Amino acid sequence: MPITPDELFAALDRLGIAHPTVSHQPLFTVEESQGLRGAIPGGHTKNLFLKDKKSALFLVTALEDAEIELKSLHRRLGATGRFSFGSAEQMLETLGVTPGSVTPFGVINDLGHRVTMVLDEALMRHETINAHPLTNTMTTSIRRDDLVRFLDSTGHPPRILPVAGPEPA
Repeated sequence: MPITPDELFAALDRLGIAHPTVSHQPLFTVEESQGLRGAIPGGHTKNLFLKDKKSALFLVTALEDAEIELKSLHRRLGATGRFSFGSAEQMLETLGVTPGSVTPFGVINDLGHRVTMVLDEALMRHETINAHPLTNTMTTSIRRDDLVRFLDSTGHPPRILPVAGPEPA
């Protein structure tokens, strides 16, 4: 059974990580998020739940306006073959979330360590990062270094790489 947002907050508390959270109506797209979130400072995220040709799973978290070229992303990440989107069933099974609620916090539910966590370098330039806390009816703010510490604590040390923009030569 996936953990709840309250259980996530308790895990963050155990790590001594501050996690101010704002409740709002459900948000399903970046556009909805931009229109409803108000003035929450920091980098706001979009998340791609992907699988490669051999069904290896990746969660890529980037700035909400990042332009990510899916056709070449597999080369940047060293994946096998081009990416496709993971199914809603795989998402629920590994991250414990449904479409619209994908978040780096979801790896807390990936007890089998099937998902490789990738954070975009541009996102990591922000001191504060904002993401859904396992539900799209809230936004949680977390310090960049605390996000990395949280991910490490779940056994998902993040790969921090440039994933947006033109592919490096």
